[in-house]
Amino acid sequence: MSAISEEKVRGGNMFKDISADDEESHPTEIESLCMNCYQNGTTRLLLTKIPFFKEIIISSFSCPHCSWSNTEIQSAGRIQDLGVCYTLKVESKQDLNREVVKADSATTRIPELDFEIPAFTQKGCLSTIEGLLDRAVAGLEQDQPVRRATAPEVADQIDTFIEKLKKLKGLEEEFTLVIDDPSGNSFVENPVAPQKDESLTVHRYKRTVQQDTQLGLRTEDDLEEEEQPASDLDTMRNEVLMFSINCPECNAPSSTNMKLVQIPHFKEVIIMASNCDECGHRTNEVKSGGATEELGTKITLHITDASDMTRDLLKSETCSISIPELEFELGMAALGGKFTTLEGLLNDIKELIVSKNPFLCGDSSSADRVEKLKLFGEKIDKITSGEMDVHIVLDDPAGNSYLQNVYAPDPDPEMTVEKYTRTFEQNEELGLNDMKTEGYHE
Repeated sequence: MSAISEEKVRGGNMFKDISADDEESHPTEIESLCMNCYQNGTTRLLLTKIPFFKEIIISSFSCPHCSWSNTEIQSAGRIQDLGVCYTLKVESKQDLNREVVKADSATTRIPELDFEIPAFTQKGCLSTIEGLLDRAVAGLEQDQPVRRATAPEVADQIDTFIEKLKKLKGLEEEFTLVIDDPSGNSFVENPVAPQKDESLTVHRYKRTVQQDTQLGLRTEDDLEEEEQPASDLDTMRNEVLMFSINCPECNAPSSTNMKLVQIPHFKEVIIMASNCDECGHRTNEVKSGGATEELGTKITLHITDASDMTRDLLKSETCSISIPELEFELGMAALGGKFTTLEGLLNDIKELIVSKNPFLCGDSSSADRVEKLKLFGEKIDKITSGEMDVHIVLDDPAGNSYLQNVYAPDPDPEMTVEKYTRTFEQNEELGLNDMKTEGYHE
């Protein structure tokens, strides 16, 4: 039986990328009790990393006495800042083959059948839509022999419902699959990336106090936050604050610096940056220092020269990005809040869509998909070098995003800034449910 070394626990990176060339990377084997025959079997644990899902723990149990086996996946990474809800309209066989990362904190629903799998009732898994349906059927069938003996009417009702689930795999009717994960660690594949997926809606949201409590982020007694005194805010404006964290990549002790910064011709923002001395991982994040604006903001820049790449840019968590010429759209919160340049934003988009795409390697990859994303990356490179004439659109319903006007205080001939009234759905995403539905200002 192998064990996790003390060196790894105290400072090294326990989570490594899967590689056939890494001879030292092997599962940890633990003798454990079989819950089927109650004799000893073997559990194998592999600590690894995959993009989008951060660190994961893959576990596999097998019993040599009764041949019972079980596999599961658990997230070992940090809980994301926002929850995420995926709504997929399943219309074709290709949709059933979409790959899914489902964390154990996710709730799965099929509204057409009034069917729901609550959070924490199933272990996390890496599967497909069809695999999720098979898992639901297997869970319902598990106790059917006992029900037929003790409650035959209930067993008949469950048999009827199981048949409805099996018919979904045949796509006799279209249906909707909803995966709602307050931890933000679930993921549903977009097979047409980097283009917008018309069948898939991704909604990121702020967790409720109850969801934070369920995830262990709050105690029941810690439900109210104290307002910060004005004197403390004055101190924050003049100093760089530092507080300790664990690195999200290698889990080693690290620190985050925080500073209030006033952006010219805009507003005050909070910039948070961290740099891990152990693995070199760097992050920077921007939070709005003010409240949600009365109107949303839509900024459109016509990129005509490579010098546009040096423009300062503030992207809030609520800002979505689109490049019409590439038929590309990135939803809010996908890249988090950033204070960077236009070139930095485009490089982050390329890294997210191409370099960190979890479905470009192994059995899940396809030549067409790899070629399509490679071509998208080449187009991004052409934009940053000024070889491609495109428009970039920053749409922020909270009104907290900004793109530098290099002609200030005069108008920028290549940039338009449109203020608009939010829709009811946008107010709901921002937690402003008391506001009424309105259309865009002309």
